[in-house]
Amino acid sequence: MAYVVATAGHVDHGKSTLVRALTGMEPDRWAEERRRGLTIDLGYAWTTLPGGAHVAFVDVPGHQRFVGNMLAGLGPAPVVQFVVAADEGWQAQSDEHRDAVAALGIDRGVVALTRGDRATPEQLAAARAQVREGLAGTGLHDAPVVAVSAVTGAGMPDLVAALGDVLAQAPAPTAGRLRLWVDRSFSVAGAGTVVTGTLATGTIAVGDELELLGPYGARPATVRRIESEGGPRDRAEPVRRVALNLRGPAADEVGRGDAVVAPGTWRTSALVDVRRTSGPEGPLPEQLRLHVGTAAVPVRVRPLDDDHRHLRLRLDHPLPLAPGDRLVLREPGSGRVAGAVVLDTDPPELRRRGDAARRADALATRGPDGDLAAEVARRGAVPVAKLRLLGLVAELSGELSDEPPVGVLAEHGWWVDATACAGWADRLGRAVAARHEQDPLAIGLSRGAVRDAAGVPADELVDLVVRTAGLVAEGGFVRAAGRPAGLGPAEAAVAEVEQRLAADPFAAPEADDLTRLGLGPRELAAAERQGRLLRVAPAIVLLPTAPARAMRVLAGLDQPFTTSAARQALGTTRRVLIPLLEHLDERGWTRRVDGGAAREVVR
Repeated sequence: MAYVVATAGHVDHGKSTLVRALTGMEPDRWAEERRRGLTIDLGYAWTTLPGGAHVAFVDVPGHQRFVGNMLAGLGPAPVVQFVVAADEGWQAQSDEHRDAVAALGIDRGVVALTRGDRATPEQLAAARAQVREGLAGTGLHDAPVVAVSAVTGAGMPDLVAALGDVLAQAPAPTAGRLRLWVDRSFSVAGAGTVVTGTLATGTIAVGDELELLGPYGARPATVRRIESEGGPRDRAEPVRRVALNLRGPAADEVGRGDAVVAPGTWRTSALVDVRRTSGPEGPLPEQLRLHVGTAAVPVRVRPLDDDHRHLRLRLDHPLPLAPGDRLVLREPGSGRVAGAVVLDTDPPELRRRGDAARRADALATRGPDGDLAAEVARRGAVPVAKLRLLGLVAELSGELSDEPPVGVLAEHGWWVDATACAGWADRLGRAVAARHEQDPLAIGLSRGAVRDAAGVPADELVDLVVRTAGLVAEGGFVRAAGRPAGLGPAEAAVAEVEQRLAADPFAAPEADDLTRLGLGPRELAAAERQGRLLRVAPAIVLLPTAPARAMRVLAGLDQPFTTSAARQALGTTRRVLIPLLEHLDERGWTRRVDGGAAREVVR
């Protein structure tokens, strides 16, 4: 198994020295850092523990001036090694780093009391007590505390054993959607752009077509090479440190805080609703800096309730976020930090008075991973693909589960709130009944009118609403289940005309005959809408198949043909023939020749 552990602790308490002693590698990458003995940016080193666990350390700066860099190192890491110097005890940045760890929800780690060789027994005891007090109420309150000396080696085996025990108890990482927060980018001669980061979810393989999401949108990138712990790999899985050699973006087009994702798997958002999880109570400033992963973005804060427990954050630029993501909200001037968890990355607009308070009430009962049924209910219906992008559909065994929660219906790639569907069905039932009452000749409501009549949000959901309403969809119309398909009182007359024309296709009934049968303009128009009859003139009706039958006969005549020849061939009268030929002309099947009475078939 592979693990990533970030350091934390007050400046000059020996974090880098401890990492160097654990790994035999120099974590400080800059010459200035080594010259000054002060970590400025993130450092990286790795080792294999005696039990076989591969551990990569992210060494973070402890100085207050580099809090942003510290948060970028802690952000993606699931385990922390908290460092307190035994001879100095708990200090100012110990508080700041503790608050960051709490804000990020990191609940696994070890505490190393460094410089144990310099401390008296009394100092060691005091430091232990301070650590327990300082970490009380955080996820590290029960973390093992080990006194060590990176100089003499005292306690180092105990620290390694404690770290191994903590890592062994860590839950196995989930496959999840790929999201690698970039913490470093540079260019290698002959290779091109390289980015590094902590791979916490998802997998990456050589040859993968990926996307880089940043302040300027999405940019395509292809993985040319993967390295982890100093060696090449064909594939990388969580949790481990990785370096990706990418084809596509230039190194100066990629920066810390960008995210590497699989195309089409994440939706970026600049507006999110969150719940505060740690930090001082009470109002927050309107403008803060948000830290998530390795990203740091200015945000504008809008409280949704009086105690500022639920907030709406408007980000300076969109980020790929999901419910459950842990955020750090930092006030740069004072250094205060507050923790928050993302609840919704696609929140509703707040338009009316009282909307903010109602929204806070809705969020108060929501879990950190979001409320899937509530999200569907809020929208009425939503494509499952969008729920995946929002991170609301969980992954099971590496595959997205399409099983809807209770109260949600599945239909053609959509999830539909059952209550909303019942409302649409009720409106549709009333609309169809009104249609039948207004026009007894109408077969029902056309499918094209169903969405407007019932407020159905998508064509794919029409059949679901029709079924829920207990209606019948047939031939492009929706009708009441107890109403026979046909033309109501005109059905018998139309059926008689159909029988006559089936026996003699071009012997259209006379106008008086149609009147005797009770077939006026309304009835004939209704029959034509249903595809039962074809009006080639206001009072001349044929079967819809008549034009095609006529063309088969006319195509056998000498071309061009006269009206008389056509009349004789079809066995009809000029009363029927002339409008029929004009109908064929309009369809472009026949045409007049030289402007005369003769016509020819258009080949």
